[in-house]
This record gives sequence, structure tokens and C-alpha cells, in this order.
Amino acid sequence: MSNMDVKELEVNKTLPYDPSLLTVNISLRQIEEIAMTVSQRCHVTGANEIAWALRALMLTDLTTLAGDDTAANVRRLCLRACYPFEPQFFDKFFDRALIPEMHTAAVCVYPARVKDAYTTLQQYDKLDKVAIAAVATGFPTGQYGLQTRLQEISHAILAGATEIDIVINRQLALVGDWEALYNEVVLMRSACGQRAHLKTILAIGELGTMENVYKAAMVCMLAGADFIKTSTGKETVNATLPVGLVMIFAIQEFKRRTCQIVGLKPAGGVKTVRDAIAWMTLVHETLGIRWLRPERFRFGASGLLDDIERVVREGVKKLEEEEALRNVPASKEAAAAETFCKELRKKKEAP
Repeated sequence: MSNMDVKELEVNKTLPYDPSLLTVNISLRQIEEIAMTVSQRCHVTGANEIAWALRALMLTDLTTLAGDDTAANVRRLCLRACYPFEPQFFDKFFDRALIPEMHTAAVCVYPARVKDAYTTLQQYDKLDKVAIAAVATGFPTGQYGLQTRLQEISHAILAGATEIDIVINRQLALVGDWEALYNEVVLMRSACGQRAHLKTILAIGELGTMENVYKAAMVCMLAGADFIKTSTGKETVNATLPVGLVMIFAIQEFKRRTCQIVGLKPAGGVKTVRDAIAWMTLVHETLGIRWLRPERFRFGASGLLDDIERVVREGVKKLEEEEALRNVPASKEAAAAETFCKELRKKKEAP
């Protein structure tokens, strides 16, 4: 696309391979207990639930990865990503000036559909708001020659993708050839350059052990990944809180050893607002509130937006009913929504 503006992005650097970062001993029982404890602490209702649902919306990579994807359904996907709610919907409880900020973080499609997404987002003047992510490197299996996988990255970027979700070579992970895996991901980082952020899909359901999940995460981060991602969504086991916790531990240790920040993307299995809240609570309690922004945390999901819309619409309807019954503003119930608005204002005013 010759008329495309080529922007250089701030991306993570490739660091030298260091096997000392792969040393790990994981207690599966302890990991599962911590994850269970966190999941039991994330029950919210009322306006709090609306605020959390809207935060999840803004952290979502709205995804379609089907064999029957067409230009038409990619256009519909982009429309939902840009305008998940009609502008007047939030008039009573939100500052209307903040409505343009309520969109998904990205759309995620196959490389062949990137051009359709780019054209649509350009028509809506949303290219600087909603990123275009493309899966690549032989998604979902990765069972293709290396040069073919690298060419797929270049093709997607030329079509307009600014984020590339690659699948790692699980064969190399399963036989413990971590340096060979590192070398492959380094080439993928190089293919992305500064034109696209690199998300590395670990396909955790096919790695066998939690130790392998940790090691694969470390290898990808050393190779220059901007995000580590749980799954393709096509495996039997996808994003689970215990596996997310192991990946978080890897992110924390990597940051401690290298001072380099890497994002997290759970994908597959995050279908409801309750699921999303559990993940956001886990991230908040381990990595901190600063991680709950699109630059550091994403959901890969196709059905999550449906539940977000349901929760928000039902929640706002309930607030309106309570306000009508009391004939006074539902100040306590709307407090969480107002707090969320303030956060959005800060985001808009930030340089």
C-alpha cells in the first residue's frame, strides 16, 4: 500500500541468549492455589462491574480467525471495534467527550485480511486509535518452513499490520532446544523491525509442563518480544489463570534481570466479563495497576465483547431504574463509573 504512512514504533530490544534465565522450579499445587485465591476475590457488581467491563473492552484485541472470513465480516468486526456502543448510550453517566476513547485496543485477523481491516479503519479515521494485529508464522500450528513463516510477517506488515502475533515452534520447545527457538524468534523480531510490535504465542496447551511455559516465555522475551501470549485459541487448553501466573512470574523475573518490560496477552477461553475481571485482578495484584493498559495487557477474544455489551447495557439500565425510583442521581452507584471517567480524562490529557 504505497499511500501508507510508515511509523517507527518503540519496540523491545533483542538481548543475548542467557540460559541462566531458564532455571526454574515450579510447584504446580502452589500456583493453582494462588490462582484460585485470586479468582475468589474478584466478585464485583453494579457500577463497579460496568467500569471493569469497559476497562476490559479497551484492553481487547477483537478477533476473527476463521476459514470463512471475508472482507465483509472483517468490516463488521472493525465497526464493532471502533463503535461498540452508540454515542448517546452513556449520556446520563459519562462525559460524552470520552466516548471516542471507548473502543477496543486492536482488531486481530489473518494476514490475507489485513488490507480489509486497514481500509475500513482508514475510512473511520481510526488507524491511530485501533491497532491492526495479524497472526503469522503458520498460525496456528507453526508447521511451515522458516523462510515461509518470515515472509508471512513481511506480507502482513506491508498490508498495514502494526502488531504481529507469531506462533513459536513447539517442536523445539518440547525437545528442549531453547537456543534454536531463541534464534528463530530473533529472526521474527528482526522481520518486524520497528514497524510492528511482536507478540509471541506460546501455545501453552501444547508445551507439556509449567516449566516449559516459563522457559518458552523467557526465550521469547530475550529474543525481543513485546508481549507474550498464552494461546492460539485453537488448542484443547488455552488461557488459564495458573498458566497466566507462571507467565507473570517470568515477566517479573525478566524485568528484574534486564529492566525490560514485556506485556501479557491471555487468549482463548476468556469469554465473559467475569473471566476478564479474574485476569485483570491477577495482573493488578502481581504486576500492578500500571499494567492494566493496552501497551502492557490485552485480551485475545472473539466472544468477550458480546458479554461486555450485555453487562454494560444491563448495568446502565439498572442504574437508570434505580435513579427513577429514588428520583435522585444514583451517586453511590455511579461512583465507580465516574472514577473510570476520570481515568479516561487523565489518559486524554497525558502528553
